[in-house]
Amino acid sequence: MFTGKLLLLAAMLVGGGVLAVQTSYAVAACGMVLLAAAYTHAVELQHQCLHHSAFRNPRPHRLVGVPLGTPMLVSYSHYRVRHLQHHRYLGTPQDTEFFGFDTRKPLTLGALAKGLFDLRRIANVGRDIAGCTTGRWQYDMGQIAPKARKAIISEYRWFGVFIVLLAAACGAGGGPLVLRLWLIPFVLSMPMHFLVELPEHILCDSTSIDVLRNTRTITGSRLTTWFTNGNNLHIEHHAAMNVPLNRLRERHGDVREHGVNVQRTYPAFFAIVAREVWRNRKAGARSR
Repeated sequence: MFTGKLLLLAAMLVGGGVLAVQTSYAVAACGMVLLAAAYTHAVELQHQCLHHSAFRNPRPHRLVGVPLGTPMLVSYSHYRVRHLQHHRYLGTPQDTEFFGFDTRKPLTLGALAKGLFDLRRIANVGRDIAGCTTGRWQYDMGQIAPKARKAIISEYRWFGVFIVLLAAACGAGGGPLVLRLWLIPFVLSMPMHFLVELPEHILCDSTSIDVLRNTRTITGSRLTTWFTNGNNLHIEHHAAMNVPLNRLRERHGDVREHGVNVQRTYPAFFAIVAREVWRNRKAGARSR
């Protein structure tokens, strides 16, 4: 099943790359958007690798997970450590997700704008690359095994090499290709990925450790379930994080019956977000 997902991702990358280098700006724009979608989808596939539920054997997960996160500069091993802590501490003050949008703060247009283009994460990646390259990197979210620390350092060093290779390609006259095949799709993938991640815990009960209350599920369609790699079924995932994501649909009936935050579609969810933003805007205007 997961190998099939990887093949489909490869087709997206090839198709997007071919379109992105065309002389027609309209066709090229479609290709860059497709590449951005592929980069976003790749991180969702990486998420399944984090849980070691993509393959029967645990060994391929990092081998596949590292390149899946490279276009968006998401370290597999760093993401894995932080994300498993998120599963462990969800609903407690120790909870900290790898992607830094704080779902416990009031939802405003300003907060959404910062989340859509998470420049702080990019700055943190640059800092981590520098720290790992110089040998000064330290994990700042608790204890970490020496093996995991070594893996994280090697991955950020790889990102440094990746960026140097892109810069060298630009210096050799390949700037337009780097722009179309990576930089513009990378920028576009940031808001795409944010919108995929946003529903998980926003406007849920962040003080509860009950996944039926602190997490959201969206029934979605076959298309959205594929694109998010089952991330829409997030209550199901937190209730059984080692279950392969393609098997989560089997638990959806129980979640629809007992879950507090369950929407049928993404438009229904974003309508809730829009109402909350409007409510906070009016509340802010009254306080002034």
